[in-house]
Amino acid sequence: MKLSVFLALSFILLLIIGHGLWASLFTGSAMIAAKFAAITPLLMISIVLDSTQGVLSGVARGCGWQHLAATTNLVAYYLAGMPVAILLAFKLNLYTHGLWLGLITGLACQTSVMVIITLRTKWSKLVDAMVKNRDDYVA
Repeated sequence: MKLSVFLALSFILLLIIGHGLWASLFTGSAMIAAKFAAITPLLMISIVLDSTQGVLSGVARGCGWQHLAATTNLVAYYLAGMPVAILLAFKLNLYTHGLWLGLITGLACQTSVMVIITLRTKWSKLVDAMVKNRDDYVA
């Protein structure tokens, strides 16, 4: 978790300090650089949520909850994120911002559900079950 937070904050700091530099590496267009500068705050939010979600998905995988994590992913992106993205981007004419906000909605839903599951887990019961069945888990 510490590494994930460190990397996320490092990338956010790099975006804050040099978002103009990042855009200039890929284009000479002032219009595209301005669009990138406008979307940078949404990118920063995505980085924080995605790094947190990545850690929580690793916890889920380690606990053997792959199906739960996959279902959460499916519901978060297809039932929450995608409809919000379509609505904002194409119906409310937010275009790129709308697509990013839809992605952020999906990430926020997935991260929130995984945080709740992780916090509500009875870790002592999980450890007891793993110890009891340890021969089943050894490769």
